[in-house]
Amino acid sequence: MNPQSAFQTAGQHADAIRNLGLQFVGLLGLIFLLVITMSLLSIRRRHRGIEQEPLEHTHHPSPGTEAKLTRAVSIACGITLLIIFGLVTVSVSVGKGISAPVNAPKDLVVEVNANQWWWQIRYLSDDASAIVTTANEIHLPVGRRVLIRGSSNDVIHSFWVPSLQGKRDLFPQHMTSEWLKADRPGRFRGQCAEFCGFQHAHMAFWVVAEPDAQFQAWMRQQLQPAVEPQDDEKRRGRKVFMDSACVLCHTIRGTEASGFVGPDLTHMGSRLSLAAGAMPNNKGNLAGWIADPQNIKPGTHMATVPLHAEDIQPLIDYLESLQ
Repeated sequence: MNPQSAFQTAGQHADAIRNLGLQFVGLLGLIFLLVITMSLLSIRRRHRGIEQEPLEHTHHPSPGTEAKLTRAVSIACGITLLIIFGLVTVSVSVGKGISAPVNAPKDLVVEVNANQWWWQIRYLSDDASAIVTTANEIHLPVGRRVLIRGSSNDVIHSFWVPSLQGKRDLFPQHMTSEWLKADRPGRFRGQCAEFCGFQHAHMAFWVVAEPDAQFQAWMRQQLQPAVEPQDDEKRRGRKVFMDSACVLCHTIRGTEASGFVGPDLTHMGSRLSLAAGAMPNNKGNLAGWIADPQNIKPGTHMATVPLHAEDIQPLIDYLESLQ
């Protein structure tokens, strides 16, 4: 998996942001070095020993010195203003270039709803039966533009995939939008970039860019209801889930579980991570998450559900089978 880095880019928008940052660092770094160098030269040239101090009282600047200094300061201020104006102009130009055009065709629309502290993902469609709902993971076809429509269900969050795009704040009761386009396959980590509470640092997600054929296969799979358990152990696990408080918060399509407080679990076994990127998705981590979520992610809204020890393994096997 690729690290979360604005320098390992995989899209034109991220390229533009990276190049802008490098230009800023290069130009401003050069100015910083020039200023420091001139300051050091000035200090060296203007050094006077103690024996020269009495002469300073009789020293008079030569005619025109003050005018030269005024002219030099004015020129320096003018150059500074021109540099600032140029940087602002370039920054605004890049910002407009990576923003979503109003009249652009909507190749694919993904709705992102931020919650404390996880992400609900919905692939919109005019056909209600073709709407895909998942959590903490976005799949994109390589080379196609995807419109991300984002909002928040509680506080202000910020949607950020540094390898593909800049940051976009998500507000309650307000919809914002931006474009994502991956130029190569890969897995790219995203993060909430706006402090949103105790578990802000553990509010991550993954963007999976894949060839169109693989993406279409993933979409078809996500539209399917949960698979039927294939053995007694998994059937027992499903019964444990249905008989517990889990059904009050989570949905598993194809079953009676229809809660909307937490993530949709219909295909949770196929996801890369648990608890919004807090840990890899495997049986050991899933067992720890179910048994004591507050120990793994303190402050999370995931409830600790009392279960008998002998019921935990069947439940884990069932949830992991939801591919």
